[in-house]
Amino acid sequence: MKYLLLTIAILAEVAATLSMKLSEGFTRPLWAGATIVGYGVAFYFLSLTLKSMPTGIAYAIWAGAGIVLISLIAWLFQGQKLDTPAIAGMTFIVVGVVVMNVFSKVAAH
Repeated sequence: MKYLLLTIAILAEVAATLSMKLSEGFTRPLWAGATIVGYGVAFYFLSLTLKSMPTGIAYAIWAGAGIVLISLIAWLFQGQKLDTPAIAGMTFIVVGVVVMNVFSKVAAH
């Protein structure tokens, strides 16, 4: 259940960040509103996740997944470029989250 809550938090954060880009500096009210609602949902579900998962682990997964998803979506749909250092950095993020979850005794399994 905790990973479902965290997944909802991650997806809401990604949607909010994409909405922020589309809001063009909060000059487009619909997208500005979607940004605010998205972050509200993200933080609410992250707070629920923190009831059953250590803060550092939950935040690492939330932030890491958000970085990778936003970068991939921006690359696929917004024409942003990902060079080799960017791809390497995202790979390290993913590997770090996997290592924490698989090998750390701190991670809540």
